[in-house]
Amino acid sequence: MSCCSNPSQYQPSNPISDNDIVKAVNDAYSAKAKVGTTTTYAKNVAESFGYTEEELKSIPDEAHLGLSCGNPVATANIKEGEVVLDLGSSGGIDVFLAASKVGPTGQAIGLDMSTDMINLARKNANKQNLLPPRVSFVQTLLTEDLPVVSDSVDVILSNCVINLLPLAGKAKVLKEAHRVLKPGGRIVLDDIVAKEPLPENVRNDLSAYVGCISGAIELNEYKKLLEDAGFKNSLFVDTKSNLNVYYTAGSSTDKSTIGCCSPAPKSESVNAPPSFDANLWVASYQIYATKEGTPDPNAEKLETALLRSWDAYPRPQSTPAAVTADEIAKLVRDASKTPSDFAVIDVRRNDYAGGHVRGSHQHAAQTFYDNLSAFTEKFGKTNQVIFYCQSSNGRGPRCAAWYQDYLNQIGNEESTAYVLQGGIKGWLSKFGGQNDLIDRD
Repeated sequence: MSCCSNPSQYQPSNPISDNDIVKAVNDAYSAKAKVGTTTTYAKNVAESFGYTEEELKSIPDEAHLGLSCGNPVATANIKEGEVVLDLGSSGGIDVFLAASKVGPTGQAIGLDMSTDMINLARKNANKQNLLPPRVSFVQTLLTEDLPVVSDSVDVILSNCVINLLPLAGKAKVLKEAHRVLKPGGRIVLDDIVAKEPLPENVRNDLSAYVGCISGAIELNEYKKLLEDAGFKNSLFVDTKSNLNVYYTAGSSTDKSTIGCCSPAPKSESVNAPPSFDANLWVASYQIYATKEGTPDPNAEKLETALLRSWDAYPRPQSTPAAVTADEIAKLVRDASKTPSDFAVIDVRRNDYAGGHVRGSHQHAAQTFYDNLSAFTEKFGKTNQVIFYCQSSNGRGPRCAAWYQDYLNQIGNEESTAYVLQGGIKGWLSKFGGQNDLIDRD
């Protein structure tokens, strides 16, 4: 069934679990990220929900996939220097528009559960040379704790996503939104709201859930979720948008017409015309609410609102081997060794003081991934590239793995990444008094 089909023609089905819902939504939108949509279709849908031609020209075509049911950036009153969080960022459309408003001193962060959507958004960001921490995309389930620092975000956006979560997930993400907002922070959500109770057979239809209808809740229930999350004085505005635009905006792709109130992702119903008017069952609303309190003008400005800065980058796939301090000491003391034989890389930054492996190069972990190409150009012909951080339990192994992944990707077999076992702590503990092995500031 498509989400805009007549619910009365379907027989009741067995209840679907929250896990079933999350998996179905993730599978469908991951497929959408891979297949994409036609530029004309995406543009027509976006303009129908308030995006201007100027806004759409300012971002990559692949950033908008015809999945919107509003334009939250247009009414969020985003200011320069603010931190903006987008829940369910898709190809990145609202993150990129927000980034243009917060400028180089602000942050725009997109969260999405689909790894394929995150990969697409990061690719789009690279096209515009938008890098973390200014623009970050992070893969995470919105039904779990968000990887964001408490009281760190000025504005939260979401565009036709909350309805896709199971009821418990809706409650969870709104509570998390309240947690991460600064006092006085605000949310602007565009979402689908049910006009009346939906039949159980519709509620339990996964394809209708993916199409944004089965997960829609009534206005009073939505307000109650916001109140329970801690938000006061929420405002719901019916945008009066025509949800049948998904059928009148032109052709999408042959196998990826997935969007708010679009036909369900089943081969037998893809691109089939709807047999029921979606506008009779659901409506597109813009939802506003604020977190009580006043922002602290003396609060420390965070480099990133993410709990873990490295979440903004791909998860490493390689597991570089460890080398002992004694093995590296032997290399450092061997006068016959040349720069092409080995290099030692210190990825510390703020904790860089206190001593280093003799002759090591500093390349801070925070910016390492963005500079992989230049780093490889410098060290790609070095046989052993050995990384370390404080204890070599986090940043060192992570950067080594990113380097090895990159070497594998480009087919470089001349260089190999390693990790200093025990990090600089172990090195200084073992060789602290041996000046031929230690560099000091």
